[in-house]
Amino acid sequence: MKTTVISSASASKILTMAFSFLFFILFTLSSTAQLRKIENNAFQKGEKLVYKMYYDSFVTGPVIAGECVFEIQKKGRVVAQRNTMHIIVNGYTKGAFNLFFKVRDRYETFLDEEAMIPWLFIRRVDEGGVTIKQDVHFNHYNNTTQFTNLQRNKTNVSSIPANTQDILSAIYYFRTLDFSKAKPGEGYPVVFTLDDTVYTTKVFYMGKEQLKTSMGTFNTFKIKPMVLTGTVFKDPFPMMVWVTDDENRIPLFVKSEILVGSVKAELISYSGVKNPMKSKVK
Repeated sequence: MKTTVISSASASKILTMAFSFLFFILFTLSSTAQLRKIENNAFQKGEKLVYKMYYDSFVTGPVIAGECVFEIQKKGRVVAQRNTMHIIVNGYTKGAFNLFFKVRDRYETFLDEEAMIPWLFIRRVDEGGVTIKQDVHFNHYNNTTQFTNLQRNKTNVSSIPANTQDILSAIYYFRTLDFSKAKPGEGYPVVFTLDDTVYTTKVFYMGKEQLKTSMGTFNTFKIKPMVLTGTVFKDPFPMMVWVTDDENRIPLFVKSEILVGSVKAELISYSGVKNPMKSKVK
């Protein structure tokens, strides 16, 4: 009988590979088990929402400031071994508004299709010459984020609570919530990150209302988000959002008071929605 002799170095290498493979399997199974599952009947790949933005103040009166486009790409992407929806938002000023405050903003999030949490958030902002370039990588397996300020070439790793959102993914997460049995004043908490800081806020259900817009009349429900006060907002509850009262739960109209004047956003077109727009009455 022929005997095969394995050197100590080879044996060590084989054991290392075996333990590495075992650790990978156990890590993958346990990590996947941690992630929540949320049923999404509100939106799908290929959805596109276009909003007209207004600015109103005592000095200017109502002015069309620009447009904002929310689009879920038709093709997703696998991030951290998870299927995600790639969502892109582009906001920009138009016409005369560019002369005194030009805005070219782009936000991207890669939203987990089952857990409704982000794996990567990209922020590219140019507002009146002030620029922000940030990437945030989320690791929901160990509840950390890797925040990178590309302008300063600086990266920080921080702990986050479970199921933390970015500011864009939070909007789509709230669209999955069912408000049909909610009572006016009932609050829904959400945790999100912005500028390498974790915030906890709430969105409050405020009841139902029929709303007339340039696209017609819709049955809606109103929600009131709690926002961060400071350089833009002086009131923690300056904003009201009217959302279509149907399965799509699309933000239809937004009105917000700011430090100087007010900002409004109105849906002017939609395509690729997941369900019929049953909330439209005429």
